[in-house]
Amino acid sequence: MFKKLFNKIIHTPFIEDYKQMWPYISRYKLRALFAVLITIPVGAMDAVIAWALKPYMDVMMIEKNTNTYWIPLLIIGFSATQGILTFTANYVNTWVGTRISSDVKIDLFEKLMHFDPLYFDSTTSGNVIMRFNNDVDSACSGLLSNLKQFFTRFFSSVSLVFVLFYNSWQLAIIAVVILLCALFPLTRVRSKIKDINLQTVETNAQVVTNYNESFGGNRVIRSYNLYDYLNARFNATLVRVFKLVMKMVQRTGMLSPLMHFIVSLGIALVIWAGSYLILSQQITAGNFVSFIAALILLYNPIKGIGNNFSNVQIALMAMERVFELLNNIPRIHDKEKTHTLRRIKKAIEYRNVNFEYIADKPVLTDINLHINKGETVAFVGNSGGGKTTLVNLLPRFYEVKSGKIMIDGKDIRQYSLMSLRDNIAVVFQDNFLFSGTIRDNILLGKANATEAELEYAVNAACVSEFLPDLPNGLDTEIGERGVLLSGGQKQRIAIARAFIKNAPIVILDEATSALDNKSEAIVQQAIDNLMKDRTVFVIAHRLSTVCHADKIVVVNYGRIAEIGTHEELMNKSDGIYASLYKAQLK
Repeated sequence: MFKKLFNKIIHTPFIEDYKQMWPYISRYKLRALFAVLITIPVGAMDAVIAWALKPYMDVMMIEKNTNTYWIPLLIIGFSATQGILTFTANYVNTWVGTRISSDVKIDLFEKLMHFDPLYFDSTTSGNVIMRFNNDVDSACSGLLSNLKQFFTRFFSSVSLVFVLFYNSWQLAIIAVVILLCALFPLTRVRSKIKDINLQTVETNAQVVTNYNESFGGNRVIRSYNLYDYLNARFNATLVRVFKLVMKMVQRTGMLSPLMHFIVSLGIALVIWAGSYLILSQQITAGNFVSFIAALILLYNPIKGIGNNFSNVQIALMAMERVFELLNNIPRIHDKEKTHTLRRIKKAIEYRNVNFEYIADKPVLTDINLHINKGETVAFVGNSGGGKTTLVNLLPRFYEVKSGKIMIDGKDIRQYSLMSLRDNIAVVFQDNFLFSGTIRDNILLGKANATEAELEYAVNAACVSEFLPDLPNGLDTEIGERGVLLSGGQKQRIAIARAFIKNAPIVILDEATSALDNKSEAIVQQAIDNLMKDRTVFVIAHRLSTVCHADKIVVVNYGRIAEIGTHEELMNKSDGIYASLYKAQLK
């Protein structure tokens, strides 16, 4: 029975949460221990004030002895000391809590970087901010402060209960029973607020997403006069937040008033019983005053603990969500034993590859393809047919459902992700540039590149053509997401990034489709430079840009419909490629 009770206690959510947090606390265990130890005198000093009232009342008030002047001075001294210790505890707790929060955020950020694209496809930016940042702040800011409050109240309660029993064991039993009754409603708080708290986090994430979308889509908003639409959507989100807040109050708001009533009932019972004990001379007036003082000091925090306890539970649930992320294993990860891919020596092969984003909804079916080293392969076909998905499987942005993709006869899942992706450079249709300078963004391809390598990449990608027009050349700040640059300039920087990476495999995902004719011509020249002596995968809608590819693959509705050179496919008068090409010429 006792073993079962013990196991139940140590496996409560509170204990489990703090057990998981221990590795982070242990880095600062001396400071954390110091912060906890300070709570012993801070809590125990509450009892000193209550205890001192007994001799003061009995000697000064009853016996009229004036030699008790030291008692008020003692109370002042203890209160001042308690204040200094409380400040010290708050300072140390804040220091440790902030460091722990930073450590957790670092680990979470690293975890976020390794999540597969499927996670980002199904998650909003607001949800990421709430889960990876705000939850950490909620959990860690409450971590040591909750511990401090718990230990302070624990040692205070133990010392005050001692004072209660010292003055009257009969009244003490009444007080302790009432205390337990007052605390009982707290046992159901977690179950009452868990679902609402989760909905609140998700709804607040939608609020953040609205802000992010308004920032990122500000030009679209102005172009289409979306003010009323977005305001209505934002207002609707805030209405949901309001309803959840009020629902939380409905479920927890009665806790404090209920506990206040129970505590007041306890004080009334003690006064009634205490009066009887004084009249029957079982306790002195000093005993009674000291007892009441200790009881009020013990009960007062209980009156408002309902709301505080709800906040503690919210912090603990935030901690659970944090460790749910930290314990999450990305769906795409290295096997226990992997090989390092140095260079592609022979060929890349897709063998019976099938893929789906949603179960039982195939995106790619029975893909079989052989690409020799140094070949340029173009993927064309209907929009949404699976071209980009087919190419994204090579760097393992997504995992195949069945079949396998091989490099030099070895399944790419046998290579480490790091070495696999080191051998692949990708130029997207809409390349993301980070805030900073042009130099910073190019060097993301190879952080330790020499000036000669940087200069070669800049010239080969045709970046040097627009540098004279910029105030600081390569060191020009480009703003968040490269907002200060044109589309063609951003594409050329992305190509320079791929150049400096010098990967043997290059993926070009409609790299020129969003550009005007002049920009396209320049970027196409940069792309032609990049493609030399590399194995290249090109996704293109403009078929005129892929006529010279070694192999053209027509992908329609998730299947390979045709394969061949431009000449071979054009000779099929009723073929898909020939029809598409002729339609574009018109």
